[in-house]
Amino acid sequence: MRGQEPGLIGRIRSGARRVRLPRTRRGWRLAYQAVVAVTVLALAPATWMNATGGPRVRTVADAPAAPVAVVFGAGLWNGEPSPYLAHRLDAAAALYTRGTVRAILVTGDNSTHDYDEPDAMRGYLVRHGVPARKIVGDYAGFDTWDSCSRAHRIFGVKRAVLVSQGFHIRRALALCEAAGIDAYGVGVAATHDVTWAYGGVREIFAAGKAAADAALRPDPRFLGPREKGVAEALR
Repeated sequence: MRGQEPGLIGRIRSGARRVRLPRTRRGWRLAYQAVVAVTVLALAPATWMNATGGPRVRTVADAPAAPVAVVFGAGLWNGEPSPYLAHRLDAAAALYTRGTVRAILVTGDNSTHDYDEPDAMRGYLVRHGVPARKIVGDYAGFDTWDSCSRAHRIFGVKRAVLVSQGFHIRRALALCEAAGIDAYGVGVAATHDVTWAYGGVREIFAAGKAAADAALRPDPRFLGPREKGVAEALR
């Protein structure tokens, strides 16, 4: 390998020489404009998402009344809601207790027998004072678009208060509006830890998929028949 190193290093240096920086003022101006254009295109979906959802973010105290609260899954720890998910559920329980909503749709992942977000969410809400008959589970909310699309197409939700962390709620609002739901959102506060930082960065990249989903409106991964759970919970 030692005998090959000079050749390898030479190829690297040769490649580096081929990447030439602009030599003129016009060249630098064109390079700058290209960087700006790429940056604007990359951030356009996030800008759309914040412009669409931002004005409809509220708190538990000032959220407008709606028939249903929609709570998005956020992971389980040993079969129980993660701290982030528990905070969402606490907010949903408070909305129900205040009379802001009359039913709660919990939407999450139940793609395997051993992982059941909706039932874990239901159990948590019942333990915190929400009657079981007022809680409806969507077991195929595999991502935000699927949850919003299914809420409208399968469960008949037309108006709702969405509940999620602040870094996610604008995307949820934008997608639910695209899915046909008139929604406001409660952005639940979160500790600024590693999970929060990851969630914020993830939203930048997720915005691109959200924009595509809103434009193309694909069928969710699992559609299935219409369900009467929400209508029955509201009676």
